[in-house]
Order: sequence, then C-alpha cells, then structure tokens
Amino acid sequence: MTALSHFRLLYPWMLVLWAWIPYCIYFLRRAHGPIHHSVHFGKIPDGLDPNWKNTVHKILPWLQLLSFMLLVFALARPQRIWKEEKIKANAIDIFMAIDLSSSMLAQDFQPDRLSVSKQVAANFVGKRIYDRLGLAVFAGEAFTRCPLTTDHEIVKDFLRNLSVGKLEDGTAIGMGLSTAVNRLKASPSKSKIIILLTDGVNNTGYIDPMTAAQLARTYNIKIYSIGVGTMGEALTPVTRRTDGQYVFAMARVEIDEQLMTQISELTGGKYYRATDAEALQKIYDEIDKLEKTEIEVTRFTRYTELFHIFTALAVVGLLIHYLLRNFIIKELLY
Repeated sequence: MTALSHFRLLYPWMLVLWAWIPYCIYFLRRAHGPIHHSVHFGKIPDGLDPNWKNTVHKILPWLQLLSFMLLVFALARPQRIWKEEKIKANAIDIFMAIDLSSSMLAQDFQPDRLSVSKQVAANFVGKRIYDRLGLAVFAGEAFTRCPLTTDHEIVKDFLRNLSVGKLEDGTAIGMGLSTAVNRLKASPSKSKIIILLTDGVNNTGYIDPMTAAQLARTYNIKIYSIGVGTMGEALTPVTRRTDGQYVFAMARVEIDEQLMTQISELTGGKYYRATDAEALQKIYDEIDKLEKTEIEVTRFTRYTELFHIFTALAVVGLLIHYLLRNFIIKELLY
C-alpha cells in the first residue's frame, strides 16, 4: 500500500484557493523584474554590504506566498488514516489443477487454450481476497506447482510461468486430481474445492480419475471440472520435431464430458464446457459466485489530524516575515 493511501484531505475543495498562486507569482516576477522601483534603506554600518537587505527584501513576498499555501492546505484538513481489519471466519481453500498436455496449445482459443486459461485463472485468483489458493499441474504426470497460500501474487506468478513441454506428455486426470486432493485433505477449512481444467481424455497415469474423486468426496472436497475446447476440430499439436517444435494439424476435439460430469456430481460440484475465452470467463465467474463463505469483517478506522502542523509552519513563516521586515531590514519606503 502506498503512502498516499494512508492520507486524505477532509475538505479538498479548499485547495481551489490555490488558483490565486499563478497570479501572485506573475505579479511578484513583475515587481522584481528589470523595471522596478528602488528600495532605499537607512544608514548601513561601515563594512556591511547593503545588498543583503535587497536580497532579503525580494524574498519577503515569496515567504508570504508560501505561508498562504500552507494555510490553505491546513484549511483542507489533512488527515493520517489508520486502519485495522479483522477476519472472524475461515475462508475457502481452493486448489486449481490445470492440464499442461500438448493439446493445450491448440489454437481454437487465441492465442491458444493455455494462454487464455492462465489469464482467466489469474483473474479469478484476484477476486478471492480472503481465500487460500494452490496450484497443481498435470500432463502424463502431475506435481504441486504452488502449495496453499494467501499470497495471491505468488499464485499469479506461478500461473504466468506455466508452459507446455516440461512434463511427459499425456492426460493423467486422475493424477492431477489426486495431487490436489493430497494437498487439501489435511486442511482445517470447512470449505474446500478443486477446479479441474482439462481439454482431453484420461489416457495415462496410475490413478483412476473416479478413484481420485472418491477420495475427494471422503475429505469433503468439492470438484468443479471444466472442459476446454471448441466443438468439432481445432488446429492442434499432433507431433513434435527433434528440435522441440510442435507440428500443428487439424484434429478432432475430444473431451470425456461424461467422466467430468461424474467426477463433479460425485463430490457435489458441477461440470462446465468452455468453447471460447468468453465462456471460460463466465464459468469462473459462476464458480466465484457459487463458492462464497460468509466472512464477518470488522474494520476499525481512525484519523489523525495534521492541519496543526501546516498551520504552525505558516505562522512561523509569517513571524519570520514580520521580524525581517520590521526589525532586521528597517526599510524606508520609496
């Protein structure tokens, strides 16, 4: 939080009086320009340079202007804001399990399925202010990318850095689910959910997806599953060259929607199909609305007045002006 977020003006409209400042500066510059009246001083003691009095005399109006600015700022009632926030209820623990198989580079989403999925997931993370979130990834194997944390910027950073090709290729849905379940099972939170995102059919892994779903149900973990991909065909990676580059071709989009529906319904969740970026965003928005925990937040806000500091500075400036004008310079006007 920035320093300005801890500061406010109670009457900011008072700063309208500062509109006089440009006019004051204009007249001050004219008064001390090349054409101006001379200022004559009384007898100067021997050995003392009289020019210092002229210099001080020119500074006096600027000192008045500064005091005026400080007084106006004091009238605007500057205040220091002190806040304290207490949470009196547990939030939700959410684990995202995201498919990183090569088919996630399919270009039926622009630029591809994975890029859109990462951005939409990051938007979702930004809305879950009080929740703990974690991230698991899977392809032919699975692992935890980010454990449960309240540091949402860390989660977003991990999401941004997700990429295809670092895991053995394939779609081990059961492995991805079980990884997420393993991270959530010991959580003391009363509400625990998994958001499973995939674009394919379970074709590898040593854990059956329904077995992982049964395990999630045992630990009262709800699963929302999302199938990502258009209907019909899409430009999809079909093979990989020796240099690591993927070769794309039109291929049929196959998602085991029956399995996804069974997994979700078994745990009290829901299955969604996202055929484009807009649909995927709406799905996350719906999950965000469905999974809300009543959180009682007690806010304490108090303000420390700062106007007296600026008033004192203005008074000091005017006092210095008075002393210089009437006791130090002892000018004789024109």
